[in-house]
Amino acid sequence: MLNTLREYFRFTVLMALLSGCNREIVPQPEQEEPVRLQAVKVELRQSNGTFQLYRANQPYYITGGGYFLRNGGGIRYLDRLAACGGNSIRTWSTQDAKQELDSALKYGLTVTVGLDVARERLGFDYNNTEAVAKQLQEMRAEVLKYKDHPALLMWGIGNELNMSYTNPKVWDAVNDIAKMIHEVDPNHPTTTMLADLTQPEVVYIKTRCPAIDLLSVNMYGALPKAPNLVRDYGWEGAYLVSEWGHNAYWEVPETAWRAPIEQNSREKAEDYKVRYETTIKADPERCLGSYIFLWGQKQERTPTWFSLFTEAGEATEGVDMMQYLWTGSWPQNRAPRLEFMLLDGKRAWENSYVQPGQRYPVTVKVTDPDNDAITYRWELLPESTAITEGGDAETRPLAIAGLVTSGSDGQATLKAPDIEGAYRLFVYATDGKNKVATANMPFFVLK
Repeated sequence: MLNTLREYFRFTVLMALLSGCNREIVPQPEQEEPVRLQAVKVELRQSNGTFQLYRANQPYYITGGGYFLRNGGGIRYLDRLAACGGNSIRTWSTQDAKQELDSALKYGLTVTVGLDVARERLGFDYNNTEAVAKQLQEMRAEVLKYKDHPALLMWGIGNELNMSYTNPKVWDAVNDIAKMIHEVDPNHPTTTMLADLTQPEVVYIKTRCPAIDLLSVNMYGALPKAPNLVRDYGWEGAYLVSEWGHNAYWEVPETAWRAPIEQNSREKAEDYKVRYETTIKADPERCLGSYIFLWGQKQERTPTWFSLFTEAGEATEGVDMMQYLWTGSWPQNRAPRLEFMLLDGKRAWENSYVQPGQRYPVTVKVTDPDNDAITYRWELLPESTAITEGGDAETRPLAIAGLVTSGSDGQATLKAPDIEGAYRLFVYATDGKNKVATANMPFFVLK
């Protein structure tokens, strides 16, 4: 009996082993190696007084756009930038840096990555050595995250740190950040972006920021002065126009009730052409290129002031103009051109006062280079009261529905709101092919 049991157990074990050998062996998937990012070397070189960026040992002139991922509708604008002949975007912080860098790489673009250095006007104290040291370490951590990304072009250390400030120690902090970057990232230049250009700031940066590789300026109406001011104020190196465009809201005429008068999309595009050709491209010795503001859409005084696109993603005439300036060729389909907008026969600067509940004619003249049929979209907004400084976030006013009746061929009727105050009437003239002309008319309801 004992021998029989032993034989039985031996047989059972043997069968189990054989059964295990006959099981199908499922191959395990290979573990993917993490992608190793390889930095592309960017250098600033000088030859006989002429400065030039080099990327991967090739000359690199920046034809770029300022870009907000969150407010600008995401990556849908990057493919258009590349298609228009742009080669770079500029950002203001590292909040979305990974997605922005990856998306830029997908479309063959580079990124000037902004480091969001604290501003005195928002409460930061540059006499607080502990806070300054902490900020330096935070900037170091951000640089280490992205320094090897192949889409990285350069580092923008802070934006408009000279706006409403009093403490020049901010420039010592900028210099320390630039020195840190050169220590951990030998492949990318550094700059800092100034609001306009004044001699005191140029002197501060020359004396207190020797680690900065080039100067960057944000200029709009005063842009034509930039080449001379750079030289007159004693800057001996290269510079970048890090923001530019048509006239900003602080540079335009106002109505009697202090509403800034916005240019229409045609007028803006014409400003782009003049300023690019006579200023940016006219200084090949010092100017390394530019970033037009804004390659996307954002609310700043109005939803259209700096926006080259609408919230729906429609491209204005300014986009067409930038393609022409960057490539020498117009797009196959061009945006409508808006000649003028009238409220009760008046232009914006003629101070349109209206009576509550009364009806007034609105006239817009639009032409289309391709003879496309034009559709008109109207929007009535209260004048924005969410007014900030330096491009800080603003809340879009809520639209007022039911007071504009659209007619034919650019005609409409406005029924004035019942509540006294300042308003704007916007028009969006679209060609059915994702192109648009824009304008707005400020008016005041007076009881």
